[in-house]
This record gives sequence, structure tokens and C-alpha cells, in this order.
Amino acid sequence: MDKRPLADCQLQKPAPTLSAVDRLVQCLKQVSRRSQVAVLAAGFGLGAVVPVYGFAAASVQQRPTQPQPQWVSQKKTVELTLVSYAVTKEAFSKIIPLFQEKWKREKGQEVKFNESYGGSGSQTRAVIDGLEADVTMLALALDTGRLQKAGLIDSGWEKELPNESIVTRSVIAFVTRPGNPKGIKGWADLTKPDISVINANPKTSGVARWNFLGLWGSVIQTGGSEAKAREYVGQVYRNTPVLTRDAREATDIFFKKGQGDVLLNYENEMILASQKGETGFFTIIPQNNVSIDSPVAVVDKYVDKRGTREVAEAFAKFLFTPEAQREFAKVGFRPVDLTVRQEFARKFAPIKSLYTVKNFGGWDSVQAKFFGDGAVFDQIYTAQR
Repeated sequence: MDKRPLADCQLQKPAPTLSAVDRLVQCLKQVSRRSQVAVLAAGFGLGAVVPVYGFAAASVQQRPTQPQPQWVSQKKTVELTLVSYAVTKEAFSKIIPLFQEKWKREKGQEVKFNESYGGSGSQTRAVIDGLEADVTMLALALDTGRLQKAGLIDSGWEKELPNESIVTRSVIAFVTRPGNPKGIKGWADLTKPDISVINANPKTSGVARWNFLGLWGSVIQTGGSEAKAREYVGQVYRNTPVLTRDAREATDIFFKKGQGDVLLNYENEMILASQKGETGFFTIIPQNNVSIDSPVAVVDKYVDKRGTREVAEAFAKFLFTPEAQREFAKVGFRPVDLTVRQEFARKFAPIKSLYTVKNFGGWDSVQAKFFGDGAVFDQIYTAQR
């Protein structure tokens, strides 16, 4: 059995002055909740460890049931703070009332939501800087990982919810001028000499990181070499007159200022824009595409501080139910629930080849290889200036 939790305990008194039980109690006060079961097993010499998580489903690790503290459960109203990236606001405006009704019916308690929406990177920074989110939904698992590294989310968060905590998907869409006058059909067309591409900077924008992986993957995932990928991506950036700070600025430049022939954007944004009656664009979904996966997570430090773990975990799990998944699908997100996916199959263009960030080694590898200082993006972009 792994006894590292015991090794990590730093006793405040010399060990000889404490009984075995006293040493164990003091140790338990210092280690994380996830290590306590392992410490107990090691301290009492158990031959087998009671698992911290049971498996409710093949890929989901679950904590033991954590009822709300009495001072929270006795309140008529409990407050939850949801921090999410901007384009999810429309979906949550429908999902939150559904959850509130369910919780009231089952627990007899009102749930008041405090909601914050913005760019995924800035939302991540806000939580790290003290915005006490109970639940986050961010555009990149990389951003959720930053919360883990900051000590706000426990390791293993990906396994606590279905589908590795990925609650929605999207893909990259090409947005062109009405009627697609330049005849753009796929990735290869972005390198034509008369094409002006509008895109954000992947060093500062989450969607731009996805766009970069889409560009790179359009070569690598179809059998091309890294040398070919560098050449292709370099040609696209030569056709990109300016890199904006974020996706919103890129969208404004394309639509409000009328610059560029093609904008790289989320599919869900364009579906929602169309549903709202916006015109003046034409959308192409490339047949080789990257799966834009957005995770949800419970912020352990803050839910334990506020006594909101039970309701926060219930809300996070609710996002995977058919009721919530339908609301995500209605505003353009590709649902992860199989039944709902089938219900909305006609809403989404089929993708011939869909690759994920795992095809590139995962976010830590991607960040180091492509987006770190002096990494592939810097090398390619500097060479084009």
C-alpha cells in the first residue's frame, strides 16, 4: 500500500512524545481529504484500503456522500457561484432554472446562483485571484489544470464526473462573407495568396489555441509530416494580417470593421448567431476537425470553505443529464450524452475525421511544445514577420 500520505505529514511535536493515536490524529489534520483514508489504513496496519472513491460508472470516480453541513442545510436558500466562459451564458440561462426546480423539489431548499462569464483565461485568473467559484466551466482543460496547480482543485478532478468531466464539445468553423465569394471549402484554401484570415493570438486566446491545433492537425492527422505542418501553418499566418488578443476582438474586426475574408471561430457561436437572426456570413465546417472539449469542475477549496459541496457536486452532475444536455445542444454545443446527440443529429454537420488534444499528447505537452516561449508557434510566427 502507498504510505506516502504518512511520509508527507509534518508533526508539530516530536514523535516520541505522542501516542500512536495522537500522531495519527495530528497527521489527519494536515493531509488532504483524499489522503485521509490512506493514512488511516497505514496508521492502523490494514491489509486493504477502503477506496476513497467507488465507481458509479466505468470511468467515474466518486467521493463518499458529503451531506451539507447542518448550518447550510438548515438555510432556506443556499448560494452557488458559477464561473464560466462567455459563450455558455445562453445555455446556463435555461439550465440553471431546471436545476433550481429539481433541488427545491428534492431538498426543499432554494438555490441562488451568482454567475460570472468572460474569456476562459481571464476567468481562470479571477478564480486564482480570489473569486470564490463553487463550479467552473472553462474552455480548456488546460485552464482547469491551472486551478489545480494553484491548489484550488484536487488532483484527479477529471475522473469525478462522466466523460472525463468534458460536458460539451464543439468544432472549428470557417466564417466567410455572404455567398462565400472566395470559394473557401477547407483548410488548404486558407493558404491561397488572395485570402485574408482573421484569427486571435494563441498565446493569449483559448479559441486561438484550438484554431492552431486545427491547422496543425489538418496536416498531421491526414498523414503529413511535422515539416509539412510547419510550412502550412506558416503560410496561413502569412495570410493573417493581425492577431487579436481574443476571439471576441477577432469577431468584431471581421463583422463590425469588415476586415478579412474568413474568420476562424467556434461552431456553436455561429449556430447561436444564426438562431438570433444575425446575417451577413456563411459557415463552413471542415471535414477534418479538432474536438473542442470543455470541462466542468467543482472547486474543492471554496466549496469546503463555504459548505456547498453537496449542492455544487449535484449541479455539476446535473450538467450531464439529458435535460441539461438538450439545452446545450439547442444553442449550438455538441452534446456528450448519446441519446441527446442522436436527437440533435441533424443540427450538426457530420465530421469525417475528428481528432482531440490527446492526439497531440495532452494539454501539458501541447502548451510546452507549441505555446511556450520560443516554442513552435513563436518560431513559425517570427519567421513570417
